[in-house]
Amino acid sequence: MRFWNWLLKYWQELTVVLLAAGFFVACCFYINAVQEPDLVKWSSPDETANYFFAKHYSETGELFFYEDLNVQVGDIVYPRSMRSDGGMVKPVSFLGLPILYGNLASWYSPAILPYLTPFFAAVGIFFYYLLIRKVFGRNAAFLSVFLLAMFPVYFYYSVRSFFHNVLFIDFLVAGLYFAILASDRGPRNLFLAWRWSEVKGMNWRNFFFASLAGFLIGFSVTIRASEALWLVPALGLIWLLNFRKYGLLKLILFLSFAASAFLPQVYWNKVLYGDFRSGGYTEMNRSISSIAAQSSEAAKKAAGLELSSLVEPLKRIKASIFYFGFNPDRAGESFNGYFVRMFSWLFWSSALGLLLFLLRLRKHKKRHWCFLLSWLLSSSILVLYYGSWRFNDNPDPKDITIGNSYTRYWLPVYMGAMPFASFFLLRFSWAIFAKEDGDDRDLNIGWRGFWRNFWRWRIPGRDFSINAFRALALVLLSFLSATFVFYGSKEGLVYSFLNKDTSLDEYRQVLSLTESNSVIITKYHDKLFFPSRRVIVGLFDDDGLNDRYRLLLDRVPVYYYNFNLPSKDLEYLNERKLKESGLGLSMVKRVNNAFSLYRLEKKSPSSE
Repeated sequence: MRFWNWLLKYWQELTVVLLAAGFFVACCFYINAVQEPDLVKWSSPDETANYFFAKHYSETGELFFYEDLNVQVGDIVYPRSMRSDGGMVKPVSFLGLPILYGNLASWYSPAILPYLTPFFAAVGIFFYYLLIRKVFGRNAAFLSVFLLAMFPVYFYYSVRSFFHNVLFIDFLVAGLYFAILASDRGPRNLFLAWRWSEVKGMNWRNFFFASLAGFLIGFSVTIRASEALWLVPALGLIWLLNFRKYGLLKLILFLSFAASAFLPQVYWNKVLYGDFRSGGYTEMNRSISSIAAQSSEAAKKAAGLELSSLVEPLKRIKASIFYFGFNPDRAGESFNGYFVRMFSWLFWSSALGLLLFLLRLRKHKKRHWCFLLSWLLSSSILVLYYGSWRFNDNPDPKDITIGNSYTRYWLPVYMGAMPFASFFLLRFSWAIFAKEDGDDRDLNIGWRGFWRNFWRWRIPGRDFSINAFRALALVLLSFLSATFVFYGSKEGLVYSFLNKDTSLDEYRQVLSLTESNSVIITKYHDKLFFPSRRVIVGLFDDDGLNDRYRLLLDRVPVYYYNFNLPSKDLEYLNERKLKESGLGLSMVKRVNNAFSLYRLEKKSPSSE
């Protein structure tokens, strides 16, 4: 009987655990289907670079490697999402993911690397449930966690496991949950407590939660530092709305442990990029330096009451922050394409849920408003920041697909909308089966009754009907989401699976036709051949690069792999462009209907 009572009390939590476990198994099943045990390949340069450096770090403890050829030919031998400085090839990315995954793989085996993001995503599902339960209650959290687990973007970027976005959001959600646990006020008069006699009676468990929240959220920023643009204002707003609960001591602990999470990254920033503040993204480094300089100038002018002179520094700060550009109209178009149209079921249900939420003003508590305001603030920044730019991840820039960057950049927007979609489903299902007497019981009804009444042979009651409706709605949304993530766009997961054999055939043919020390010049296939072959991302339209290719030929064999060249184009290259640099191109093999392998050779240079 005790076990049965315990099961009735915690059946939602157990269901969430099973849901998270099922999510992890589904991710692993797909990864096993598209990856070979001894040959792990990814479909983007960012994934390839993150995987390589995580594996390299697990094996060597280093986040770089030396390419001797680059010293001789001017740092051109490296794939995309990397850079070379004096032969030192390093990541052009955020370092939190390769550091974390590299350490975990060093303790066990690099074979676990593709499965780490699905694991953290599954843990993130459970923490998302705990977080939303703290804010909106058990039933809203239970529905929301199902919406997350079946959400196409969350699954898509969990199986494409070397993008940063899902790992970032998982650490952030866990950190926010512990931040809520740290919000117990304790003695009311200790906001500025600093003497031992004042703090000895405080709740030290809350300090532990504040420290843990700071570390997790700080580490989430190391995973994807650009998210600080919206995360810092959102966290600042949350603290201002709850400053009596958090006080100064918890804030200091939070910030201290958040800073400690950066220590591995700032060490590697110094090693790789020469400065503790610098990262792999050159544009971001320039923006940070510019923002710091202009902020200092603006502060001096404000302190001197030179208000009329503040306009120019503030304009430069805005230009540095929005280095993608600032275009609200384009941001609106992007939002319409990648939220309203792509996930219309989530948009409209959350919009209606938000409307119902606003109509019940007097029934909501501060935690509800804190969630809403911080979500609206962060969503506005994310939509304006990324939506103002056009990302062409897909070869056809007009295609609106799940693989375009907006979907992963806006994952916090989607996840913040889910509780309001759940609120709408709760209210709607209640309204459909409402009694004529207008019985308006609390929304947290009937989940236990659903199981108790399921096996009874009788006309379904109101609680049973409400919960059955919600269950059917989740089943329908699960079907729609699964269909979309696998087939719903040109970058659906089923197409990656179908292209697997073609890519592996290309890989094996090219490796069999090239020497182990050779270099392959390519435009798009660097992610396929690296690190089995050294690669250069390039063409033959740059005379300076062509001259370096000639220097390279003195040391190693050089090949070119790209689309099949018509005879007239090959003739043009050999008679005009390459001949000027003393080079020639000859066919090695037509690998398939689209791509061919060519060998680059020295020829007599043209005489002027």
